[in-house]
Amino acid sequence: MESTIKERRSIFPNQFTGEVIPDAKITELLELAHWAPSHRKTFPWRFHVIGGEAKIAFAEFLANTYKNTAAKFSEFKYNKLKQKVLSSSHIVVINMQPDPEKRVPEWEELAATAMAVQNLWLGATAKGLGGYWSSPSLIDKIPSYLKTADNERCLGLFYLGVPGEAKLVKRERPELISYVKWL
Repeated sequence: MESTIKERRSIFPNQFTGEVIPDAKITELLELAHWAPSHRKTFPWRFHVIGGEAKIAFAEFLANTYKNTAAKFSEFKYNKLKQKVLSSSHIVVINMQPDPEKRVPEWEELAATAMAVQNLWLGATAKGLGGYWSSPSLIDKIPSYLKTADNERCLGLFYLGVPGEAKLVKRERPELISYVKWL
């Protein structure tokens, strides 16, 4: 487990091989995500999985939404939005739906959802898959595309794919003592 945590890193869609991950494997990853802690068992995470032909429509939606709303249009960014989606095996839209009874503060629901994504990411790493959590500027437009519940909030897109042979940069961390105060 320790090595999986230390090996976990962002692997970007342009580093994916284009190979499609079987839906059953995606379901396994989502099962791991579903084991994240959730105060009062509110299970606030909501995942919308986009794969297959649905990726084409989603890529067009993102690119055209950008084109129609950008203050300063960039052809590069337009194409990059499409390519990220099309280069991925699946895209998991990460949403959070707070407890309607408000039994816990919203920050706890956000934290639980982030922990679910961490479980998803660690599971992907353990299975030799790559992932990348992105929070695009169009994040507020995605719920209407997916027709989500009114109180569902989009927290980003998690791109999944099979990593290619690209050399991964070794991650460095500052000394732990810089972030810990013992009393």
